[in-house]
Amino acid sequence: MLCVFQFGIVLDAGSSHTSMYIYKWPADKQNDTGIVTQHSECQVKGGGISSYAGIRGGAAESLEDCLNQAVKDVPKPRHHQTPLYLGATAGMRLLNEVNATESKRVLKEVEKKMRSYPFKFKEAAILSGQEEGAYGWVTVNYLLENFAKYGFVGRWLNPGRQTIGALDLGGASTQIAFETSEEVEDKDNVMELKLYGQTYRLYTQSFLCYGQDQFLRKLLALLIKTEGVKPQVSHPCYPQQFTTSVKLGPDVFDSPCTQSYKPANFDPQRSVRVVGTGDYRSCLDNVQKLFSFENCSYSKCSFNGVFQPNVRGSFMAFSAFFFTHSYINSLSNISITSPSRLKEPIQLICNMTISEMTAKFKQKEKYMKNVCAVSNFVQVLLLQGYGFDNHSLPSISFEKKAGGASVGWALGFMLSLSSMVPAERLGLMKALPPGPWAGILFLFITLLLIALGYLLMIYRSRKTKEGMV
Repeated sequence: MLCVFQFGIVLDAGSSHTSMYIYKWPADKQNDTGIVTQHSECQVKGGGISSYAGIRGGAAESLEDCLNQAVKDVPKPRHHQTPLYLGATAGMRLLNEVNATESKRVLKEVEKKMRSYPFKFKEAAILSGQEEGAYGWVTVNYLLENFAKYGFVGRWLNPGRQTIGALDLGGASTQIAFETSEEVEDKDNVMELKLYGQTYRLYTQSFLCYGQDQFLRKLLALLIKTEGVKPQVSHPCYPQQFTTSVKLGPDVFDSPCTQSYKPANFDPQRSVRVVGTGDYRSCLDNVQKLFSFENCSYSKCSFNGVFQPNVRGSFMAFSAFFFTHSYINSLSNISITSPSRLKEPIQLICNMTISEMTAKFKQKEKYMKNVCAVSNFVQVLLLQGYGFDNHSLPSISFEKKAGGASVGWALGFMLSLSSMVPAERLGLMKALPPGPWAGILFLFITLLLIALGYLLMIYRSRKTKEGMV
């Protein structure tokens, strides 16, 4: 029998770019309880939608190619039944802080564009940091079947597994979410989700301005502030032999994340030459200055005075965490199994020249220049910030995909908003509709009766032969 699928589309409007994911699931499942899989994906060309602030029509136009691709990827008879969502993250959260009017205009513009397609438009909204973290956690555990697993008897069963935490590193923010039984002292950090009849109590926190791109801006801003605005600045995290030129406004100080480092008087269009010195110790010291481990008004904090319970269980790290881990492994050939085994390869990488790095990884300079800086950032964030240690650091797996789908918040967002993950307990949900399930049960009973009849016939035949002897 041909399996008919339903489809759902999510546009992940990140700070640096937008990705489109198309998901599918069996259309005939009861109570919307089939396992959802990724059908296809499309990377939108250009920057994130927040980069089109002040450019009318730019954000909407950037989505056209991928939305046109969705028209082809989703079967035409399913177009009008296919929900279409856009979730914007930290880039739009930052824009909303500095220019709420422009942020609303960009969202209205992309909504109008999305409504012009033959899909079932649902929502174009800015996610809070806590929502982004929680949806990432739902995605990870859903794909790993930690909530429910298809059972032999035609029902969804609770596999009895522990959930795992989620670590997400985007362009403008980073998120951590994990299940905890500890008291969460800051109630803004707690979320309760009811999935398959189980209540999950999550700690979830997002750090705005601590995504990869904004961290790199902050680091450059700190170095310029420390050395003073002059024609040339030394950068200890850039590799030796690498130099670049930046404009003080567009490349450094035109972000809400760098305002505290902004010089009193400077020309935004002034260019500064940045020279790499490849100094691991100095790089690490400067990265640590971007975190505050001093003031904490709770019993314990991660950094910047934010409460965090102790990390527990296993974690999956994705997005830029995955790519940073991949660079560290490939450039050093050292597996990260402990804090010391994380520091060792980062030291090796930071001591490499730019030519050594590009030759070893076969990548362009623009991808290699930030590996030392971001690696140190990840080291400080995981070890000093979140508190991973010799026991817990090896529990982190760095992944790009799980169960054939890209890992991120998008799937969890669609599942939650479309009620694809039901709240009722597993015992109430059959994995097959009543018709097929009843048919299978009838067939099983019939075969059982035939087998019993056959065995009874053999038994009687033997008894008859024994009586004749």
